[in-house]
Order: sequence, then C-alpha cells, then structure tokens
Amino acid sequence: MLVYSNNISWFRIQKGKPQQNAIIERFNRVYREDILDANVFNTLQEIQELTFEWLKEYNAIIPHQSLNYQTSNEYVA
Repeated sequence: MLVYSNNISWFRIQKGKPQQNAIIERFNRVYREDILDANVFNTLQEIQELTFEWLKEYNAIIPHQSLNYQTSNEYVA
C-alpha cells in the first residue's frame, strides 16, 4: 500500500482478480472491441488517430449506464 500526501491510499489489485478494478477492465474491453479488434493498422499513428477520435465519441456522445445514462462530459459538468 502506498499513501500519498493527499491521504489517498493506493492498493495493487491481486493477480487474477480483474473484478477488483472493474471500471478499467470494462473500459479496456470496450476499447479492444471498438478499436483494436475492429481495425487493421499499418502504423502507430493510425492507432493514435483512431483512439483520439474514439475517445472524443466515448466521452461526449455515448451515455454510460454507470453514470445514470449520461455522457462522461455531462457527468463532470
């Protein structure tokens, strides 16, 4: 466990226990399905450009169940 100056404790998830970090695991699955599995890339720049466009859509257009069906941008505002 690490403790930072703002009193937030940081714990590593246990190996083989991805449910301990479910939010990131879900994001990784959605990203893998939408970008990595759905495209063939020739350059790293292609991946970066598609990722940038996908992130804009993911944060501004797609409502998320965990955010009471709001977009990430709406939830933050």
